[in-house]
Amino acid sequence: MKKLIIPVILCAALCANIGQPADAGLFTAYKVRVEKNRIYSDAQKEIKELFDRQTDMTNKYDYEGLYQIYSDDFINNDGYDKKVYFKLIKETWETYPDITYQTKIKDIKVYSDYATVQTEETAYATTTEDSEVISARGELQAYANCVYHLKKINNRWLISGENILEEKSTLKYGDARFIKMELSAPSFINAGEDYTSELKIDLPKEDIVIASINREKIIQPASKSEDAFRRLPEDQILERMFISNKDNVNEYNIASVGVTRAEPIDNTKVRVYMSGLAFVMTRVNVVPENHFIKLEEDNAQKSK
Repeated sequence: MKKLIIPVILCAALCANIGQPADAGLFTAYKVRVEKNRIYSDAQKEIKELFDRQTDMTNKYDYEGLYQIYSDDFINNDGYDKKVYFKLIKETWETYPDITYQTKIKDIKVYSDYATVQTEETAYATTTEDSEVISARGELQAYANCVYHLKKINNRWLISGENILEEKSTLKYGDARFIKMELSAPSFINAGEDYTSELKIDLPKEDIVIASINREKIIQPASKSEDAFRRLPEDQILERMFISNKDNVNEYNIASVGVTRAEPIDNTKVRVYMSGLAFVMTRVNVVPENHFIKLEEDNAQKSK
């Protein structure tokens, strides 16, 4: 009985006040709030449908259709404009003609004619040709955590920006496909700051691994660093120190891994051959130096 009393009392109080001029504003505000919620919900639905079309078009390699849902002033956090961005998409489809994409929307926020969408994206593919080192085709797995920026132009939602928060990928050939590898580095760092990149490999006892870790700036055309291979230590961890660049660009850390195996031919001879090859990549977003920040010393510091 007690549980029913409170709602009844509230209902009676509300009914008693209906018709009083003071409540006209209350119901008007309520209607406005409902309308705003409806508009917000409709916008979220439209944006979700846009990303469903985006995934569908990427899996159908519909270049022209995909191009139309990006604004002409599109830019991402690597400084790539729409022209460069779609050039890279085209090159990716040519390199991996069977690539498939999946997109999971984590969050949608709408601010009038602007919106942000956080997604987790995965891609899977195989190379069209064998590696030059071993007779096997590579298998690609990629992951990205992104925030897209949208704006409404002529009553259409368009993708106007992309901020890649996290990005990892592996390309593995031969026996390397069955070996767990992880490359760790900070996803976010100040320019000119020291950091460590660490490669961990769960290595089978019968295999010997040589590996290197390099850094490449995310620029176009892409640069290529020279690999300095060394045997993986007994703890199966390889580390390398870097200093993040001061050129206002983000970086990739890339580990190159060669898996070798020894096979006895007879009692006196052993054949050593490379049975696997892998490239493991992770993104490091570099925050440019800001020379316009000045902190005034507090009075205690000034008096010393």
